[in-house]
Amino acid sequence: MDRVFGLSGLLVMPFWFLMIFLPRARWTRRIMESPLVVLAPALLYTALVIPVLREVLPIVNQPSLAAVAALLGSPAGATIGWVHFLAFDLFVGRWVYLDSRDRDLSPWLMAPVLYLTLMLGPLGFSLYLAVRAMAARSARAAGETAGQRRAEVA
Repeated sequence: MDRVFGLSGLLVMPFWFLMIFLPRARWTRRIMESPLVVLAPALLYTALVIPVLREVLPIVNQPSLAAVAALLGSPAGATIGWVHFLAFDLFVGRWVYLDSRDRDLSPWLMAPVLYLTLMLGPLGFSLYLAVRAMAARSARAAGETAGQRRAEVA
């Protein structure tokens, strides 16, 4: 399990590198548009969880703190949880990246947001939603100002 845990990051780190450090490269966008970027960690998760599904399924169906803590407290459980984080953080990070590019948000602004999404998934995602809302509000205000100026000139 140590080796799987240690190497699992290699499945996702190239994609995070592209999104954070080469966000405007055409091939970064092309690569990240494919949902298949999440396939490798998802398949690894599947391969890890299927053999212990009989143990895991009752815990996730009726979770209790003690049962979840015991599951995650083992090397196998921690590795399964870690790969789960890697897969879903990449899925969310991919969406954040693509959405931010569609909105033409600054890569300088997005780099720390994406880093937070990688490190602390829900925190980075929440920050992105706040940034997205502020950018939309700013764009609406700028549009109203430009519209007001056109109306004053006419």
